[in-house]
Amino acid sequence: MHIQRTASYVSMVVRGLVKKGYYFDELEDEAVREAIVQSAPLHDIGKIAVSDVILLKPGRLTHEEFEIMKQHARIGGRMIKETLKSIEKPLVLRTAVDMATYHHEKWNGKGYPDGLRGEQIPLCARVMAIADVFDALVSKRCYKEAFSYEQSFKIIQEESGQHFDPRIAEVFLSMKDEIIGMSESWALGGGRGSLLSGVAVPEISAGK
Repeated sequence: MHIQRTASYVSMVVRGLVKKGYYFDELEDEAVREAIVQSAPLHDIGKIAVSDVILLKPGRLTHEEFEIMKQHARIGGRMIKETLKSIEKPLVLRTAVDMATYHHEKWNGKGYPDGLRGEQIPLCARVMAIADVFDALVSKRCYKEAFSYEQSFKIIQEESGQHFDPRIAEVFLSMKDEIIGMSESWALGGGRGSLLSGVAVPEISAGK
């Protein structure tokens, strides 16, 4: 369920960015918007190559274990490229590879695997980063209890301009009520709508 819920966050953020006119030069193209949303469920595919001993460890990972965990980003990008190159459109393939590879990069350059900074990080990965972290925060995992929505949004706000693209964080925080409503809908088993619904570009003219 969390994969689909995270993809729903991605769809909402893309719609919010378009509404604000942020990164409009990239998001004006419907194919780009669709590629971002369609690629979201594949972002963590590289974790299938990571041992369950690490993935399901109830406590904090050691440095060595975390270094192994970090490899899932590069592995995921490589898996998508090798598996989908003959059947997927180039735009979708490139988006999925970028999202899987770079969704753990941080706006301040302190992420992985390449330490990219700011807009060096592909837009799709910057959107995925905030959706992925928020879903992890509000979800119960083997190593943590679920954080409250209030705590989770506070962390997103604090990490704006550090972990997250500040414009994307601004849009995400502006959609609190909608995000909570969608999250509760998934929790109740009702979040089955089209991920692409409502991602149309409105009649605006805006720059980056």
